[in-house]
Amino acid sequence: MQRREDNLDLLKDCILREQNKFYRIAYSYTKNSNDAADVVQEAICKAIAKVNTLNNPEYVKTWFYRILINEGLSFSQKNKRYLLNDDQIENISYEDKDVSESYSMFQAVYELEPKLRTVVILRYYEEMKLAEISSITNSNLNTVKSRLYKALKLLKISIGSDEFE
Repeated sequence: MQRREDNLDLLKDCILREQNKFYRIAYSYTKNSNDAADVVQEAICKAIAKVNTLNNPEYVKTWFYRILINEGLSFSQKNKRYLLNDDQIENISYEDKDVSESYSMFQAVYELEPKLRTVVILRYYEEMKLAEISSITNSNLNTVKSRLYKALKLLKISIGSDEFE
């Protein structure tokens, strides 16, 4: 019983410390602030319910990321959302090159298949090391590297840029 309480305390500390990162990850799957909050909340509920399965407390962050990403992927599959189309983009009144380039990149990342998108988001938006991503996604390090390489190749084609070389 003490182990469960200790794990709950670790989980609570981790969630409070990393809440902005967790929200960003959820938002990358939902594209909606309310849905992102729901995904994080669902991940927290599942983590609390399964906290006794956390065998190594030092990996609580990695363990929770895995739960959160699974929730995000599940949400994406259940709620196929479409990003703004070109007509909607043209009707946006504020035009800024950086915003438009950033949007193009974000849309290109979002259009990647989920496993590739997850690796790109964790690597470039969350600035995680490949070994961490491997642990979070429960994938072999070489698999993570090949997914990242494939994603970067697809992004380069998608946005027509040499930015990824």
